[in-house]
Amino acid sequence: MTEPLDNHYTSARLAEIYDLDSGWSEDREFYLNLAGTTPKRILDLGCGTGLLCDAYAASGHKVTGVDPAEAMLDVARKKPHAKDIEWILSTAQDFKSSHLFDLIIMTGHAFQVLLTDRDVITVFKMMKEHLHPDGLIVFESRNPLYDWKKEWNYEIPLDTTSGIVTESRKLENFENNLMTFTLNYEFPSDILTSTSVLKFWTKAEIEQNLASANLAIEKISGTWEDAPFEPSSSKEMIFWVHNRS
Repeated sequence: MTEPLDNHYTSARLAEIYDLDSGWSEDREFYLNLAGTTPKRILDLGCGTGLLCDAYAASGHKVTGVDPAEAMLDVARKKPHAKDIEWILSTAQDFKSSHLFDLIIMTGHAFQVLLTDRDVITVFKMMKEHLHPDGLIVFESRNPLYDWKKEWNYEIPLDTTSGIVTESRKLENFENNLMTFTLNYEFPSDILTSTSVLKFWTKAEIEQNLASANLAIEKISGTWEDAPFEPSSSKEMIFWVHNRS
């Protein structure tokens, strides 16, 4: 059973300001560079407000952006190259297409929204079904061995058209690699709150589920500069995956 979506995805007010704290970043630059300059068919699962889809389309790629939140897609459809992008309202688990993709990505730690082995294996099998024989899957998940508690909480101001909105994130609970946290958005007139749950999958768990879907790991990077994954120090586990030969 798919978990209900968090408020910071489904609220139109929060979707409109999403890019202010989740704008262009080194991870998006990494994923953009993955595509190269030769036109490719790309599937972006959990595309959100479509920043990366828009950049792919601007570079001449054929892009399908998939997200389960209509509010996020409403913002995505306003991007400069939105008319050149196929937007699909769907979870990754339920997505179906007649296309095969050269590159399938899942960014922004969207993978960690998948809370059960069943969800993960379903998504991996869907990826395999839609992957070109010579295609590549890339996604990332936070390394659970890193001390995330020490840097999770924050408070930042967002300069919006309706005034300053103060966004704060607070860790509520972190046990058995399941994290619950809240996001508060203090508008000039009111406060909106969103509660989220993330799964911090272990490297071994991800490897096992990939094998169950008959997918092979090409490599695991630990940084957006493609440095090798170091279990004791890397914040990211960036998986490069292809069809098992």
